[in-house]
Amino acid sequence: MYLEFFGFREPPFNITPDPRYLYLSRGHREALDHILYGITQRRGFIQITGEVGAGKSTVCRAVLEQLGDAYATALILNPSMTGIQLLRTILRELGLESRGNDRVRLVERLNTFLLETVVHGRDTVLFIDEAQDMTPTLLEEVRLLSNLETDNRKLLQIVLIGQPELRDMLDQPALRQLRQRVTVRYHLGPLTRSETRSYIVHRLGVAGSNGRPSFTPAAMRSIYGYSRGVPRLINAACDAALLAGYVAGRDQLGWREVRLGLRQLEGRG
Repeated sequence: MYLEFFGFREPPFNITPDPRYLYLSRGHREALDHILYGITQRRGFIQITGEVGAGKSTVCRAVLEQLGDAYATALILNPSMTGIQLLRTILRELGLESRGNDRVRLVERLNTFLLETVVHGRDTVLFIDEAQDMTPTLLEEVRLLSNLETDNRKLLQIVLIGQPELRDMLDQPALRQLRQRVTVRYHLGPLTRSETRSYIVHRLGVAGSNGRPSFTPAAMRSIYGYSRGVPRLINAACDAALLAGYVAGRDQLGWREVRLGLRQLEGRG
């Protein structure tokens, strides 16, 4: 609705995890570096946690983009499934035949693929997003997959990405074997006040902004006060403020546009 008015090529504050829009704050850079270090050094299990909307999925997409064709990758977005369903989904993500309900045969199929990728000089990485939704039984299934190895290397690198509840799950005594295998951990926190401003400017630029619109310092303070530095909430607040500015025909968005946008966003307009 406001794209033409402000001259955007695309909406700047969509909540989809588009790696083009990743703003590398200190925390996001460190999360990215931890994942890449764990993968390239074949550390086995990597755990990335953060609050809802912190940008974990966007970091994951950025890692996938950086890995490119040098790695075979499988991305699980909804891990609420059985062990057999997980195996079949992994095989399908890797482009393999995924039919069947025999766990032994499915694991053999995966192991054959992993050995073949090693012969061709490639590694395989499994990303599991929203990992806090996994049951202890399914997490144990994932641990068993990490047993696929040769005499000198792990065949499958596994990245668990989830909300803070994932840490609590892995602290359960029943999952101590899995917890002991996680050798790379990072918790992604919110943006600072100054990072929030830079984040907004960054996303406007990626969307094609040529200086329009601009957010006043008061607007930036209001957005930070509402979002507390959580990227998803920043996006929601900015999108609502842009709509309010469009309706009012204003290029410079102040605290009034932010306040009006937030009232509309929360159904109080």
